Amino acid sequence: MTTQSAAPDLSAPRTDELAKIFITERPSRPSAWSASLTFGWRALLKIKHVPEQLFDVTLFPIMMTLMFTYLFGGALAGSPTDYLQFFLPGILVVSIVMITMYTGLSVNTDIEKGVFDRFRTLPIWRPAPMVGYLLGDGFRYAIASTVIIVMGLILGFRPGGGVMGVLAGVAVLLAFCFALSWVWTMFGLLLRSDKSVMGVSMMVVMPLSFLSSAYVDPATMPDWLEALVAVNPITFAVDSVRALMAGQWPGADLLWLAVLSAALVTIFGTATMRLYNRK
Repeated sequence: MTTQSAAPDLSAPRTDELAKIFITERPSRPSAWSASLTFGWRALLKIKHVPEQLFDVTLFPIMMTLMFTYLFGGALAGSPTDYLQFFLPGILVVSIVMITMYTGLSVNTDIEKGVFDRFRTLPIWRPAPMVGYLLGDGFRYAIASTVIIVMGLILGFRPGGGVMGVLAGVAVLLAFCFALSWVWTMFGLLLRSDKSVMGVSMMVVMPLSFLSSAYVDPATMPDWLEALVAVNPITFAVDSVRALMAGQWPGADLLWLAVLSAALVTIFGTATMRLYNRK
């Protein structure tokens, strides 16, 4: 009588397959730059799915440019076209600076939804989510800058520095706004709601925007107010961008702007990461 051999157990894992599972190395940890770009791409995908987010970088700059040029241009400079030559670099800076506050709103929204809890568990460079927000917002700043400059050219703005002067002015502005955005990321982590972030940001941005050289020449102001405007960071940004677009070298204004930008990144970037690690 023959003995029937037992059928092989097909459900049991093979030895060589198990060896491959345990021997295979884990994927290498992404670099800081790669992780930051990934989170920046995430910010752009949010714009893709909610295109209404672009209204503040398209319609708002157009509205501000048209309103100030034709409402106040004749009274302040004799004609809207003459005023536009002085005003457009100022409204460019002010518009982009106002947009920077949305960085804090995005951070605060992700905290409320619990997304940041997931970020903290990932094996990535810790500041990557924050830097990603800023990189994504840099795309918004570039769109708003393009919209304002094209609108200005249509209305009659003629920069003496040509294309290179305009590009240099925009590059300086984007660098300053990148540094300024760290202030709002700190507020986004520190405050409890997006409404609080918006309220505090507006309380800071609005006075600084109007108490600057964006709209009128500070020389026409009282001495005490002119002295206050002269040390306003937005004044340094406006004067630097205005000089570069006119084909001139900003000199001390650009130097002070670089020092202030470095200070903003150092102080508020450090504070932001400490809050992020404790959150």
